[in-house]
Amino acid sequence: MEIKNVALIGLGAMGVFFAPRLEEKLGRENFCVIAEGERKERLQKNGVVINGVNYRFVVRTPEEGKQTDLIIMAVKDTGLKQAIQDIRKFVGPDTQILCVMNGVESEEQVAGAYGWEHVLYSYMRMSIVMKNGRADYDPWGGKVYFGEAKNETLTSRVRDVKELMEFCDIPYRVEKDMIWGLWFKYMCNVGENLTCALLGIPFGAFQRSEPANQIRMAAMREVQAVAKAKGIIITDGQMERQYDTIMKIPFGNKPSTLQDLEAGRKTEIDMFAGSMVRMGHELGIETPVCRMFLQAIRVLEEKNEGMF
Repeated sequence: MEIKNVALIGLGAMGVFFAPRLEEKLGRENFCVIAEGERKERLQKNGVVINGVNYRFVVRTPEEGKQTDLIIMAVKDTGLKQAIQDIRKFVGPDTQILCVMNGVESEEQVAGAYGWEHVLYSYMRMSIVMKNGRADYDPWGGKVYFGEAKNETLTSRVRDVKELMEFCDIPYRVEKDMIWGLWFKYMCNVGENLTCALLGIPFGAFQRSEPANQIRMAAMREVQAVAKAKGIIITDGQMERQYDTIMKIPFGNKPSTLQDLEAGRKTEIDMFAGSMVRMGHELGIETPVCRMFLQAIRVLEEKNEGMF
């Protein structure tokens, strides 16, 4: 089935990667952003500035939803539960959903509401800094990854999404093993994102600071151990090669959790470190670094809330 129309929920640091190209190629009549209330008013009044261009995308509320070929969910973990409800009227018999969020459990939650026949695995590898409605990034500096759990042979729905990405000039990759890919990104997020957030440092610190890298790697090894217990093998060599990727990130870029703390927003710490602590407990694997991240970043959230 040719994908002719797309709805996006979550016009933040992940959503802006898709929105300009989808609107340009599909037309305003075939692309919309899902939002309501104050957020809808702000988007309609001020728009969002992406690489210096102010965009005012078509905005539809959940109640104004109509069946759409593809839904891209790019919300934060704290908004996933509500977003699952907000897309309900946009889901039709053939609708496909890409949930490009961080973590390793969001697809299960979406599939629990709509069924696996509507949900493909997906994630993004992209560093985008967004502040005060402005985002600046290299449109070709990252990719969206999607597919079935295994993709030795592409299913028709994966081919449909692939054709859309090519038509809209959106960089993509279909991983042969999407579960491995999700866990590898999750491991990098736990190590890099949370180290930066706790210490208040940009990605560039890993290029210069050995102590920062030791903390990063200690957290990643905890994820490696939990993944192994689940049958997902991430080798030491694969972990070490992630350093080459870090070296390519602009020095001053900050990961999402640090951006959230600096903006006084709630973070995704429960999805990152909280999930690790829970899974480690269930599997009998110690996760002391992630436990420290979890409690320490909760303290920083309390500080932002004025508790002390």
